Amino acid sequence: MTRKLKQLLIPLLWLVISAGFFCLAYFVPRESFWLTLLIFTSLFGGMLAVYFLTKQPKWKLIFIGGLLVRLSILLAVPKWSDDYPRFLWDGEMLKISQNPYLETPENLIKNNPESANPYLENLFELMNSPGYFSVYPPLNQGIFYLAAIIGGQDVLTGIVVLRSVLIFGEIGVFFLLLKLFDHFKLDRKKVILYWLNPLVIMEITGNLHFEGLVLLLLLASLFTLCEQQNGLSGGFWGLAIGMKLLPLMLIPSFFSFEKTGKFKSFWIGSALALIVSFGWLLIDNSWIHFLQSIKLYQGKFEFNASIYYIIREMGFWIKGYNIIGEVTPILSVITLLGILYFSWKRMPKNMHQLVDLWVLIYLFYLVLQPVVHPWYLIPGFGLSLFTNRKAFLIWTFLVILSYQAYSDPNYQENPIFLFVEYSILALAVYWDYFKTNTKSLIPT
Repeated sequence: MTRKLKQLLIPLLWLVISAGFFCLAYFVPRESFWLTLLIFTSLFGGMLAVYFLTKQPKWKLIFIGGLLVRLSILLAVPKWSDDYPRFLWDGEMLKISQNPYLETPENLIKNNPESANPYLENLFELMNSPGYFSVYPPLNQGIFYLAAIIGGQDVLTGIVVLRSVLIFGEIGVFFLLLKLFDHFKLDRKKVILYWLNPLVIMEITGNLHFEGLVLLLLLASLFTLCEQQNGLSGGFWGLAIGMKLLPLMLIPSFFSFEKTGKFKSFWIGSALALIVSFGWLLIDNSWIHFLQSIKLYQGKFEFNASIYYIIREMGFWIKGYNIIGEVTPILSVITLLGILYFSWKRMPKNMHQLVDLWVLIYLFYLVLQPVVHPWYLIPGFGLSLFTNRKAFLIWTFLVILSYQAYSDPNYQENPIFLFVEYSILALAVYWDYFKTNTKSLIPT
C-alpha cells in the first residue's frame, strides 16, 4: 500500500468508526441483533485496521480521536443496558437522606407512596430488578450521589454526569497504559486495541458500566508498585475491590509475589482502602441486605455461560430440573482452589509474571461463572495487553454474540451462538496456554 493511499485511508477509517459508534449508541437497540453484529464487526475491523496501518502512532491524534468518539455519545440514553435507572435511583435515595441498602424500590413505592415523586416513579418503571436491595458497593453509591446532586431530577443529565465520570476514568486508563508500556518496554501500539475497542467504548461509555474504573485502579496499583510505593499500591487495589468486589480474587497472587507478600505497607494500604470503601455498610447494618443481594444474584441468574451450561444440561438429564442452586457453590469452590493453585504454581518473580497471572485468574474465573456479561471481560482484557496472549482480545469480539438473547421475546439464548463463541475462545485459550511456549507469551 502506497503512503499516499494510507494517508487517505486512515482518516476514512476514523470517519467510519465515529459514524458506527454514533449509530450504535443513539439508534440501535440491543433487540436488533443482526444490525448490532454488523456494525460491531465493522468497528472491530476498523480498530484492527487502524492498529495494523499505523506504523508510528501519533498519540495526540489517537487520544483525541478516541476521546471525540466517546464525547460524541455523551447525550445517548443507554440502549444496551437497563442498569442506569438503579444507579440514578440509589443516588436520589442518598440525596433525600434515604439509605439505598435498607429498602427495595418495590417496597418503597408500595409502602411509602408519598416518598415517590414523579422522577422516582419514572426510574421505577425503567428498572430491571426493583424487588432487590442494591448490590452496588458504597464507592459506586458515591458516584450515583454525585449524579443526583448535579443532575437534579433529570434522567438525561444524570446519565451525562455518570458518563463524564467514566470518560475521565478512561482517560486515566489511556495514559496509565502508555506509562506502564514504557516502563515494561512494550510496544505502545497495543494501546490502540483498548482505546478503540468497540466493546470497551460501548460497555463503559455507552452503557455506563464501571469495569473501566476497576481497570484504572488496578493499573494504578500496578504503576505505584513499579514505583516502589507499596502502600499506595495496596490502597489502589483495595479501592478496586471497593468499586467491584471481583479484584478480591487477586489476593493469592499478591501473597505469592515476593515484592508484595512481605511488605506490610502494601497490606496496611489495602486494609485502609477497604475500611474506607466498605465501612459505610456498618451504618444501619446495611451489609446484611448488601450480602443478601449478592447471594441472590449468584444463585439465581444465568447468562452467556460456558462450563456451567454444560453442567446444567447434565443436571437436567440426571435430575430433571435446573441445579443452579447446587452447582453455583461448587463452581465457586473450584474457582477458589484454581486461583490458589495457579498462584502457588506460578509464583511470579517479576511484574510481567504477576500481570500474566492476573490474566489467567480472570480467564479461569469467567469460564466457570453462570453469568458472563460482556462488560465483565474488560479488566482482564486490559491486563492481557501486557502479555502476548490473544484470548481476551478475541473474546472482546466474540462476546457480542451473547446479545442475540435480547432479540428473542423470551430472552432465550441460542445454543449455536454460544457454541461459536466458546469453541473459538477454547481454541484461542489452547493456543495461548498449551500450544505456544508459555514463556514466549510473557514479554521480557
